[in-house]
Amino acid sequence: MGTEKRERQKELRTTRLEAARREADRLARRRRMLNIASVVGVVVIAVVVLSWVSDDDDTTTNSTTTTTISGAVKLVGPGGGASILGETPCPEADGSSERTTSFEKAPPMCIDPSKSYTATFDTTKGKLVVALDAKKAPQTVNNFVVLARYHFFDGQPFFRIVKDFAAQFGDPGKNPANTAQFGYTIPDELPEQGEYKVGSLAMANTGAANSGGAQMFFITGESGAALPPSYALFGQVTEGLDALSKINAVRSINQQANGSGTNDGAPTEQVTIKKVTVSES
Repeated sequence: MGTEKRERQKELRTTRLEAARREADRLARRRRMLNIASVVGVVVIAVVVLSWVSDDDDTTTNSTTTTTISGAVKLVGPGGGASILGETPCPEADGSSERTTSFEKAPPMCIDPSKSYTATFDTTKGKLVVALDAKKAPQTVNNFVVLARYHFFDGQPFFRIVKDFAAQFGDPGKNPANTAQFGYTIPDELPEQGEYKVGSLAMANTGAANSGGAQMFFITGESGAALPPSYALFGQVTEGLDALSKINAVRSINQQANGSGTNDGAPTEQVTIKKVTVSES
């Protein structure tokens, strides 16, 4: 794939996710604007207006001096692994398959949707145990399990961390960024409005239908939970929300020291997914 096309896809993906973040922030703020109370049959409506900086204005005025965090860390990943041409065989369930990061075709159904699947993310901020929802999102879970058992995610960092929104991963290259291209896409399995919550694991996409594949993200806060149902939801953190909170606390290059200001997601500290292990029962 040409460099220009990859750059256009990168820009489109970044623009779409940033627009979704802004819309989610807006929805979350609206929910906090009204406080309705009733007292002994007398309904008292209290409208609490919260002040915030407009989403269209990236400047922040404060009574105290703030410091801009500068200098994104140069992310270091494991680099590409083996490639599979033609049909993609199901990987070994015991994790013995060779690390593979390039595929020509989507895999067949390698999981049993009637079974329960759990993914354990061993990260430099702690472990995340995720219950995968193979009943609601069988194709998305199957895709994730296949990639995990091919060690696609092992050693790669979260390349985009947006505070109270999402932590994104899915590029196994040497210098991971929002550019992962690995060979195929899968159909959307979208949730209902309101199903996202902190700790949800979802599939990123380019904004086009059925364009998910390698890139995924954890929802780390209220703004992420307010996303429209445009991303396949296929897992939920059941253990390790404290580790997810530590990941969420990593600042981006444009986040102010007091938490305000623009957060474009380029982290100032590398958080690495050391290994992903999938178990079934």
